[in-house]
Amino acid sequence: MNPIRLDSLDVFAAIVRCGGFRAAALKRGVSSSALSQTINALEEALGIRLLNRTTRSVSPTEAGQRLLDRLAPALSDIQLAIAEVDELRDSPSGTLRINAPAPAVDHLLCPLAFDFMEAYPAVKIELISDAAVIDIVEHAFDAGVRFGKQLAKDMIAIPLGLPLRYVIVASPDYIGRHGRPLTPHDLVHHDCIRRRFPGGTLVSWKFRKGSEELDINPEGRLTLSSAHNELQAALAGAGVAHVFEEYAKPHLDAGRLIEVLADWSPILPSWFLYYPSRRLPSAAMRAFLTYVRTYEWHTGT
Repeated sequence: MNPIRLDSLDVFAAIVRCGGFRAAALKRGVSSSALSQTINALEEALGIRLLNRTTRSVSPTEAGQRLLDRLAPALSDIQLAIAEVDELRDSPSGTLRINAPAPAVDHLLCPLAFDFMEAYPAVKIELISDAAVIDIVEHAFDAGVRFGKQLAKDMIAIPLGLPLRYVIVASPDYIGRHGRPLTPHDLVHHDCIRRRFPGGTLVSWKFRKGSEELDINPEGRLTLSSAHNELQAALAGAGVAHVFEEYAKPHLDAGRLIEVLADWSPILPSWFLYYPSRRLPSAAMRAFLTYVRTYEWHTGT
């Protein structure tokens, strides 16, 4: 049997763990073709196929699964040893990749990342704005951010920031021309600025006052896919917008927008940062999690 490079075994495990060559390549910062060459050399050295490859998926063969089962504990020990050595450095290092919806990136992760990178200059951070729900492990992310705790069972979630609130806003010009809605039912007489998620679903507007709760699918001529564009439309007097309070606050304070139906706007749970429970966090990730738990959110947003 030809000599086997130990790093090729780690590459093999990473491809299976990430669910494919592309995700593993992103995680490792190399090309998919480089990983393919490594696996070809490993299979040739062992004289047996380790991976079943199709255009859509990659999965271990029976021999590959047996090898992976034996490798996993050893690779975990190696990762732990490296992490322990990394902790002896003056500062953790490496790259953290985080997937999150745009509002969380705008109002939480960017301020947090700026401060964290100043405290840990050897750590790089990559923030990817994405409203779609994805498998962060498959796409080689260290963590993700989502609204509430609607997460997979094998994930650990920690609160990120303060409770949230949507506001219904319109420009003074629009209110002057169309009047102020006094209840959510009045919105049927208004031009609402709608938003569509990447998957095609239109965002519904939720209201609560006392024990009464309403869920409205707004009607309007303009449909957008970005909170920034919704705000732009509201400022232009194009209709009534439904956005997170953080987006609208500077314009409300300046009088460029007027909030309506404030007594119907419920307080919502915070964003949550989540990460895999079965993966050993790197020293950089552990430092980031500690930083999140002690961050002063009232000064960071």
